[in-house]
Amino acid sequence: MNHHTFKTNGVCARNISFDYEDGKIYNVEFLGGCNGNLKAISKLVEGQELTKIVAILEGNTCGIRPTSCTDQLCKAIKEVL
Repeated sequence: MNHHTFKTNGVCARNISFDYEDGKIYNVEFLGGCNGNLKAISKLVEGQELTKIVAILEGNTCGIRPTSCTDQLCKAIKEVL
């Protein structure tokens, strides 16, 4: 299993880390941000295909920000694809 850590930009979470193997994501953790929401996102994406996550969540925004924690997760995933 491979591990990746990503420093976020423009969101409350400071970084995102996850494991990935065979095109799927595991053990997603956000440092900072909206704790309850980010725990839920981590559970929802557990074991999902990396490409599917990007297809669904890329471009999602948070309030007036041009990005969001889920959009940043997609950027992190794209680094390992």
